[in-house]
Amino acid sequence: MKKFNLVISICSLLFAHCTTDQPSSRVEQLPYYKDASFTPHWISDLPDSVATFHKIPSFQLVNQHGQNISNEVVSGKIYVADFFFTTCPGICPKMTLNMKILQEEFRQDSTILLLSHSVTPEIDSVAQLAKYAKKHGINSPNWHLLTGNRKEIYNLGRNTYFIEEDLGVEKTDEDFLHTENFVLIDQQGHIRGIFNGLNKTSIAQLIADIYTLKKGNSAQ
Repeated sequence: MKKFNLVISICSLLFAHCTTDQPSSRVEQLPYYKDASFTPHWISDLPDSVATFHKIPSFQLVNQHGQNISNEVVSGKIYVADFFFTTCPGICPKMTLNMKILQEEFRQDSTILLLSHSVTPEIDSVAQLAKYAKKHGINSPNWHLLTGNRKEIYNLGRNTYFIEEDLGVEKTDEDFLHTENFVLIDQQGHIRGIFNGLNKTSIAQLIADIYTLKKGNSAQ
C-alpha cells in the first residue's frame, strides 16, 4: 500500500494519551493532499491562503433515511469518507466494523461525520442501506450511508477523494471501484489524510488526527 507507507513512515509509537485522554497525533499540524500521489503539502509550502487548494466539490446524494446529503451538510465539519457496497462478502464488513470504532468515539460529537458511499447504487437503494445499517449497528445520526448517481459517486471516489491505489491507471465508472481506504476531510473540505480501513493501528491514528483538526490546527 504505497499511500499508507507514506503516512505510516512518518509515524513511530504514536498513541500515548494526553491529560485529556485524547490520543496524540504524530504531528501538531496535518499535511494537505491534492492528488492521487498523496504527496504531503505543509502550510509553509503553500500560498498565504489555501482557498484555491484542492477541495471536495459540490455533491448531492441520499442517505439510508432518504435524506439529501450534500456538500452543504458537511460544510464546516470534519468527516471521514469511504466506499463500500452492502452485498460485499469480503472487506466491506471489516471496514464497517472499523468505521463503528469511529462511530463510538465521536457519537456525541455532531461536528464529526462519517460518509460511506455505495459503489453499487443500482442495488443499494435507500431501503437496502437502511437494512444494512440495522444489521451492522449503524445508529449514529452522524453516519450516512450514501446512494445516488453511479457516475457521480465514482467520479467523487476516483477524481476527488483519490480513494484507489491504481495511480495513473485510467478508469471509467464502468470499472468497478473497490478499496479499503478511508479519507479524512477537514472543516474547509481539504483532504488531510488517507488510512487503511482494515488496520486497527491506522484507525487509531485516524482518531488522533481527527482530534488534531478539532484543536484548530488546520489553516483557515
